[in-house]
Amino acid sequence: MTTSPHTAQLSAGGLSSTEAAQRLAAEGRNELPVVRQTPPWRLLLAQMTHLFALMLWAAAGLAVLAGLAPLALAIVVIIVLNGVFAFAQEYRADRAAQRLRDLLPARVQVRRDGQLCTVDAAELVRGDLVLLTAGDRISADLELLSGHGLAVDESMLTGESKPVRPPAGAALSAGTFVVQGEAEATVVAIGGATRLAGIQSLTESADRPDSPLTVELHRLVRVIAVIAIAVGVSLAGVSLLLGLELTKALLFGVGVMVALVPEGLLPTVTLSLARGAQRMAHGNALVRRLDAVETLGATTFVCTDKTGTLTMNQMSVQEVWTPAGSVLIKGEGYNPAGSADGSATALELAAEAAAAAVTCVRGRAVRKGDRWVAEGDPMEVALDVLARRLGTTPVEPGLVTQRVGFRSETRYSAAGVPDGTLVIGAPDALLSFCRAGAAEATAAVEELAGRGRRVLAVTRSTEQLVEDGQLTLAADALELLAVVGLEDPPRTDVRPALEACRTAGVRIAMVTGDHAATASVIAREVGLLLPGGLVVNGAELPAGDEELGVLLDRDEGVVVARVTPADKLRIARALRGRGHVVAMTGDGVNDAPALREADVGVAMGASGSDVARAAADLVLLDDHFASIVTAIRLGRATFSNVRRFLTYHLTDNVAELAPFAVWALTGSSIPLAIGVLQVLALDIGTDMLPAVALGIQAPGRHSLQGAALHRRIVDRALLFRAFAVLGATEALLSMGAFVTVLLASGWRYGDEPSHAALAVASGTTFAVIAVGQMANAFACRSETRPITKLAPAGNRALLVAVAAELVLLFAFVGLPPLADLLGGSWPSATGWLWAVAAAPAILLVDATHKAVRAHSSKEKTR
Repeated sequence: MTTSPHTAQLSAGGLSSTEAAQRLAAEGRNELPVVRQTPPWRLLLAQMTHLFALMLWAAAGLAVLAGLAPLALAIVVIIVLNGVFAFAQEYRADRAAQRLRDLLPARVQVRRDGQLCTVDAAELVRGDLVLLTAGDRISADLELLSGHGLAVDESMLTGESKPVRPPAGAALSAGTFVVQGEAEATVVAIGGATRLAGIQSLTESADRPDSPLTVELHRLVRVIAVIAIAVGVSLAGVSLLLGLELTKALLFGVGVMVALVPEGLLPTVTLSLARGAQRMAHGNALVRRLDAVETLGATTFVCTDKTGTLTMNQMSVQEVWTPAGSVLIKGEGYNPAGSADGSATALELAAEAAAAAVTCVRGRAVRKGDRWVAEGDPMEVALDVLARRLGTTPVEPGLVTQRVGFRSETRYSAAGVPDGTLVIGAPDALLSFCRAGAAEATAAVEELAGRGRRVLAVTRSTEQLVEDGQLTLAADALELLAVVGLEDPPRTDVRPALEACRTAGVRIAMVTGDHAATASVIAREVGLLLPGGLVVNGAELPAGDEELGVLLDRDEGVVVARVTPADKLRIARALRGRGHVVAMTGDGVNDAPALREADVGVAMGASGSDVARAAADLVLLDDHFASIVTAIRLGRATFSNVRRFLTYHLTDNVAELAPFAVWALTGSSIPLAIGVLQVLALDIGTDMLPAVALGIQAPGRHSLQGAALHRRIVDRALLFRAFAVLGATEALLSMGAFVTVLLASGWRYGDEPSHAALAVASGTTFAVIAVGQMANAFACRSETRPITKLAPAGNRALLVAVAAELVLLFAFVGLPPLADLLGGSWPSATGWLWAVAAAPAILLVDATHKAVRAHSSKEKTR
């Protein structure tokens, strides 16, 4: 790079300390604007006072009024634990934009008063002269004055995977960092005026949507609340008409409301999601928001980047074309060990070309521990590996007289050496200056590019063509040595993962900052882009979100190249506007707004930025696309598990409500079979462990079969099965047992039974419901298959949970202090017969219902 007179003047001294202090006072510190945040106490309070939590608070209050302080404490613990956990997840997720501040370095080298000094990055002012070296994070928006071998990684802002070599006068953005070389630049914008601040503004403007699970649970809670209040008020009114005192009637009504609230729902949901998150962690996917576990299962559209996710992010030379023939290169990654296959003459020319190419670049493969990794630009490192595999070495650094760095305008780089000049670059930029072989080389370039190779021409000259950092080319100035074909190979597991996505009804789009031609070749190679698929540049996208959604929403695959941060944000919004549940991957600062806008933001853990990880719901620890598919599969399993334990919970509610309904409808001629405290004991005591076991059931073989679009956790089929089939059966059995035991004790309809007889009958009802729920737990393992077609040990946690439920049942009806407290006692022999019969009866009714549904489904498909 050349240095202008203005640059020389600045380089001589930079700003004076006095001028810098004045500008700092006038313009403020070089800090990103502070994000206005909701106070933590308000976030925590919101988690403790939503509708479902309020209903549980009511349950705790009722337990206190009834003198059951331990039970009240247990309910409060449930509320607090769920509230604190949800608060922690939300608090951490909503701080994503604040992490952008961490991208600014703490100290920066500047020149002031003619002297080199180090200052806090926050004290930089416009006009400061900043000195940059390899590894520096750029601390403000700069204008490049001069540099030597400068390469800047802008991928976190632009999405472009290849570092750029900016010319003098180019803009450098805060948040990017220097990969190679050194430079001097002047500050043109600080703090809130930087490009990075604009990204932060986009991140703040993107509202994180409620997950499908959250929406469904809110809907379910509203339905339960309406039913509970309506039934509670109605029964309170009936009790008043039957002569009950006002205070007791109100307490009874509130008790009925609490009885209808499944107190174990929130902890069961939390534990189910936590287990799903744990399984995802084993699959190299770290969950940052628990509800993202289920949302992943509902995903219908994945927007993925290319480099490192679909590809290995390891550039390697696959083939070298020479005038004497082609040489095929084999090897693994950046490991210099490898082989070359070609004629002796071609191998000799390829070695000469490799030595010339590696002399022109600075990137090298280095060994760290037992791995070879890239130090510098992956393409340059690939040339270094090529030279080593061909057994050649570059010109000694001390013999390189001058260098010309790569620039997007010229698209070549060069090195002056004692016997001439070595030049590598884009074939269309160099072949026209070659003395011979241009036509043959052009054909080779087209053939290599058609196979998805990135192509470089390697040339040399016996003349010194570099002067004052500039390469002067003329006709016939260069001798063509070779054309090098490089590849960033796709990951081997991507194609089957994409096929699994299509089987699951999940559509895919590649959203990348790379060139459309390169991206489309990779997309076709891995099976993302099928015939009829779309390839479009970000600048060509429709202006309207509706038109954009229509354009992208297709089964054949989409490639969107050269995207900006705003493009990715619009893409997520447009697809969500068409009803899709969108998962968006990203690794850079520029991806943060889109990651927050998407239903599930997926960040790269191995290569991504802190900001992307902070904005995301899911972090891929290995950057593999296949890990996303694994996470979707586990998410769908979690969705199914939520339906399982909801069916289990709602079935129990029908059986618990039946005694109150019968008591009210008969005008208390049939006594109340169970009390509110027994209902709470069923919900929190016996039912909790089986529900948790159902919530952590492992994924089935068919988890990825069929689309997830427009599915609902609570639908008509689930409600019919829970209320009209399982719940009704359980209610009939429990009330039948209650009446039978009372009749056996000599009771007659309308009479007041003795306390002892009522206690035995009530204990029987409790036992029948508990045993029925044990059988119901096994029935709920599958929505379609009867228990006879399920592996007995397929859910070992359920076996343990049911055994524990049986122990609790014996404790609640067999231990006098507990039995007296709850209002029941040990069942009679007749009562135990009813309880034992409840299990096969539930399973038989469930199997019959599933068989009828299966037959009906077959009839509909004929």
